Amino acid sequence: MNRKRSNTFWGYFFIAPQLIGLLSFSLIPLITTFVLSTLDWDGFQPATFIGFNNFSYAFHNPDFQKALVNTLYYSLLTVPMGIFLAILVAVALNKVRYRVMYRLFFFMPVVTSSVAVAIVWMWLLNGDFGIINFLLHSLFGIKGPQWLTNLDLVLPSLAIVSIWQKLGFNMIIFLAGLQGISRDYYEASMIDGASRSQQFWKITVPLLSPTTLFVTIIGIIDSFKIFDTAFVMTSGGPAKASYTIVYHLYELAFKNFQFGRSAAAATMLFVIILTFTIAQTYISRKWVHYAD
Repeated sequence: MNRKRSNTFWGYFFIAPQLIGLLSFSLIPLITTFVLSTLDWDGFQPATFIGFNNFSYAFHNPDFQKALVNTLYYSLLTVPMGIFLAILVAVALNKVRYRVMYRLFFFMPVVTSSVAVAIVWMWLLNGDFGIINFLLHSLFGIKGPQWLTNLDLVLPSLAIVSIWQKLGFNMIIFLAGLQGISRDYYEASMIDGASRSQQFWKITVPLLSPTTLFVTIIGIIDSFKIFDTAFVMTSGGPAKASYTIVYHLYELAFKNFQFGRSAAAATMLFVIILTFTIAQTYISRKWVHYAD
């Protein structure tokens, strides 16, 4: 019994930092946000309980609806293409020479400040003197568009930035998944005369499905939290074409001082992300394959 108690004590001792962090930065703020969503509070005057009025306001608010549509469109642009490119890069760098150096180059944008990345891409995508439009004109004789002020191009432009910055992270995850695929499958397929493309679509892609599920869930969560890139590059414009949900939360809380309404919108965002995650986990039973 003494040994069992000792093991239990040391077990809780070693997981205590994680538990404290989870409580301090996740569970307690989550509960606080839900409580705040039922109040009318501007940060200065005493709070007033108003029940679910803030949720009704958020649900019927045109700005919230616009932000939700923009965020869903942004997620649709970034997640599938980001996963596809990450798989291709991971397969290409899995066995290539100097792969450590290449992996470092691809991963560098991940650890770079999002604000710094956004500022650099603002110059690249500038419609008047940006490098991208300069190359389009010099090499192909094409007059480049106004990437960040065109209503139809602003979200795809932000999506390009996001895919580029997060490509290294997704690549590392897929590289780890590739290391877990046994060589026996490829050797058996070579004996049967399978080509490289057949090996990729029939072996690599199915056995990477657990990794794909993880990257998809993380990617959707990240895409719904997009704020810093839109804040720095476009400020939600033009005409709120890049107005996202988190940007909406920021304006409600820190511009309009409507903390209750901002908390209600944040709670709705949490429910939306949770619903997507649960749905993906349920649907994954039909397309995720494990080696065993």
